Amino acid sequence: MTKVLVLHSVSLVRSALAALLRSEGPFDVTSAGWRSAARQSESLRPDVTVVDLDCPGATAVFSCDKRADHQVLAPPAPVLVLASTGAPGLLHRAFRAEARGYVDKDGSPGRLVRAVRKVAAGERFIDASLASAFMEADPVPLSPRELSVLTRAAEGDSIAEIARTLHLASGTVRNYMAAATRKTGARNLIDAIRISRRAGWV
Repeated sequence: MTKVLVLHSVSLVRSALAALLRSEGPFDVTSAGWRSAARQSESLRPDVTVVDLDCPGATAVFSCDKRADHQVLAPPAPVLVLASTGAPGLLHRAFRAEARGYVDKDGSPGRLVRAVRKVAAGERFIDASLASAFMEADPVPLSPRELSVLTRAAEGDSIAEIARTLHLASGTVRNYMAAATRKTGARNLIDAIRISRRAGWV
């Protein structure tokens, strides 16, 4: 039986996704919020982890910075993302983090079921509509470290908090912030966060 972990911040949504999968195949499905994601991933060792890219907290799964302070999913954790064509930046981030499946949220439930089976079998699955969004997306101009710093700044962390969490000097954090501001063509850090959020990079 295929073990599936469904992660979402909204209880009703993750319960609905879990119920759908249970009704469609031999899936042993567990659903969880972000607070228990790491624990569930470690104990279950799922064959597939389903993540909604638009869900608050999802970006932590796709940190491309291998020196990040924490790990949301226990490896190996093949990830299948639910996405929309309007967030190409998030798609690129998931791709760089080596997500295995990409399902259009506007598609049919059957597409999700098929994608779970494909990813569980070690194959890739990409909806054609999302493939087009990949092609149209602008490349992410920020390095993984700059993304990590900017993401934490966007969450309201101070320079001292970011430095402590990412094991950096405060001056280094400021340098990353300045680089992110420059590379995004922003007027200041707040503008850089706004631009990056709109593009789906953070």
